[in-house]
Amino acid sequence: MAISISVQCLGLIILAAILLQTIAVAVSFIYFNKVLNTMQESFSRSSVSCLINEKLQSGFEDPPAENKKSDPCWQVTQQLHYHIEKKIADRFQTEISTAMRNKLTGVLPMLRPGVRGVPLPKVAAHVTGVSSSTNPPSAERLQSSRGYFGERIRAWDGQRGLSFLQNMELRGGELLVPRAGLYYIYAQTYFRLYATEETDGEAQEEGAELIQYIYKKMSSYTGPILLMKSSRSACWPRGPEPGVFSLHQAGTAFLQPADRLFITVSNASAMEMDGRASYFGAFLVG
Repeated sequence: MAISISVQCLGLIILAAILLQTIAVAVSFIYFNKVLNTMQESFSRSSVSCLINEKLQSGFEDPPAENKKSDPCWQVTQQLHYHIEKKIADRFQTEISTAMRNKLTGVLPMLRPGVRGVPLPKVAAHVTGVSSSTNPPSAERLQSSRGYFGERIRAWDGQRGLSFLQNMELRGGELLVPRAGLYYIYAQTYFRLYATEETDGEAQEEGAELIQYIYKKMSSYTGPILLMKSSRSACWPRGPEPGVFSLHQAGTAFLQPADRLFITVSNASAMEMDGRASYFGAFLVG
């Protein structure tokens, strides 16, 4: 009988302990939840107050940098400014990347037709040199009676490698303009000069003059018209290694239907007709 009473007492004690522990946990949860809500409301009010004070004090002299870093309000506003600037920067980067990609399409040789998401201008062409290890680039030595200078380069390709033709034709080394408008025109020629017996001594010290011309031919005018000219003085190499030089130029010109564009250089035999080194092209901009 005494044993059963002791067991009942022990059970009551354990039950009371569990009940007290449950009540303590519930009270602690309610207390800490209230404290957290109070802290959250206080932080929100402080943040708003910081922003209001920041706005009100914007016209006054800024406190020293040391005081700023220890000020909670300064930290709140800095975090907010950081998130706003990051959102604006991300959106601007996306928009400007799309805009620049559309504007620069056709300018750079690596932007080729058929690339997903990269539309070409309605009228564009990029023609490249045709590499040849045995024969020099096909050029026509021009006479002064023709009305233009240098040697005309005809060995351009518009179908292979990085080259393409978009509503333009390549005939005999000339780009045929299909419609009137303002065109962006560019050209690059790459030269490789070797030291020879003829370039020893005084002649070698004088150097070589490399010149690149961009001409247009009009059906209503007999002679070609010079659009652009680029030149540089190059020293002849003194050792077995060749000297390498390049000329690049670009600009805009208003062209009419059936106008033709072609390139001449002062020293065609020294040109390297690699598609990534020597090229020219044009595209309609307006």
